[in-house]
Amino acid sequence: MPYSEPTNLGVIACPGGAAFADEVITHLRHMYKHRFTLKNDVISKRYTLDKDKLIKDINFRNDMVTSDLVVRGAIDKYRAPDFKINTAFTWFANGEIKAELMDSVRGKDIYIFQDAENHQPIEMNGGKNVVTFSVNDHVMTLLVTIDAVQQAGARSITLVLPAFPYSRQHKKKGREGLTAALLCHIYEMRGVDRVITLDIHSREIVNAFNTTHLENLHASYQVIRELTKVVNLSGPDKEDLVVVSPDTGAIDRNKFYATGLKVPLAMIYKERDYSVVTQNAKQTNIKSVKLLGDVKGKVAFLADDMLGTGGTLLKAMQFLQEQGATKVIAAISVPFFTGNAIELFDEAYKNGQFYRIIGTNAVYHPELKEKEWFISTNVSGLFANVITRIHHNQSLSDLLDNRTIIDKLIKKSDDTEETQA
Repeated sequence: MPYSEPTNLGVIACPGGAAFADEVITHLRHMYKHRFTLKNDVISKRYTLDKDKLIKDINFRNDMVTSDLVVRGAIDKYRAPDFKINTAFTWFANGEIKAELMDSVRGKDIYIFQDAENHQPIEMNGGKNVVTFSVNDHVMTLLVTIDAVQQAGARSITLVLPAFPYSRQHKKKGREGLTAALLCHIYEMRGVDRVITLDIHSREIVNAFNTTHLENLHASYQVIRELTKVVNLSGPDKEDLVVVSPDTGAIDRNKFYATGLKVPLAMIYKERDYSVVTQNAKQTNIKSVKLLGDVKGKVAFLADDMLGTGGTLLKAMQFLQEQGATKVIAAISVPFFTGNAIELFDEAYKNGQFYRIIGTNAVYHPELKEKEWFISTNVSGLFANVITRIHHNQSLSDLLDNRTIIDKLIKKSDDTEETQA
């Protein structure tokens, strides 16, 4: 990507999305510094210019066009943008919340980060209060932030929602509402131009938008990268891998993995009683289970978009072990781990029920990083890359369809095994 100063790119982190936003900002700063250095090297060689003088000339030009008096920082070094828009969030005792922008956003492209599944204690009001937000609290915080940004004259508003709130309420049964669509309509009504999310639960949600663009990213490359570290996919010690779809709804996702890894695909067929609503990982609405395929003597790998209480996944992994799988590995794009799910997975791991869970950092769970059975794969770099391309009006095709880089990853793994052999 050619270098361009991101003077109009601003990031606002809602209280729930602060950790993920900070990671993305770190990537943004590294990316723009790398591009600046690359641009400087190429131009200095092409026009036989002194590198140090060229850096000063670029900084001089930026100082001349900035709306501020000058850009802060040394004149002879790269000056990384701050990106972050300082925002004060006030939590009131009755549960109301207020967002106040401390920096100007007029004419800027603003990216608002929110993690609606972050249920860790959050310091509010300068540390005077410690609050645990519900999904509804996070959604309301997002809405008041959108309103503040819109009224402050931002040029565009993009929501960065790794976990799309209420995405499981996308189908209408009886006299119930379509809450996912409701939120889409509210975002659009308040002037949101774009939403960036990760492995959205249902593609039907995209149809709820008329003018707002939804960019649905995939963590498959990051997941396979971690999978190659714990499973031998090539060489003399190659392990026999089979991809297993945990249900009919996840068949497309797991077919993608099976195709990319060039391994067989199996499926678990479940007959459910939808009159039963599960409250924790020990409850389930599954009446009977059948395996379509063979996992005996093989490593079973199954992938799903999200994990709530985890009851369904735990039963699926136990079932695969009973069917003769040597190892059971699961990949979850958006790991909620609701309620006491982490404790139940601890127990299942001690009992040898599964080998590893690969999950992204789309949901903030600092305690998961301490678990031997959990492998965290970082998607903040993916989001940073998407943000820069959107900001500079560049194509996202190779990031939204990552089959090419997955093929390169698998080939690299094969070449490494051959070299070591």
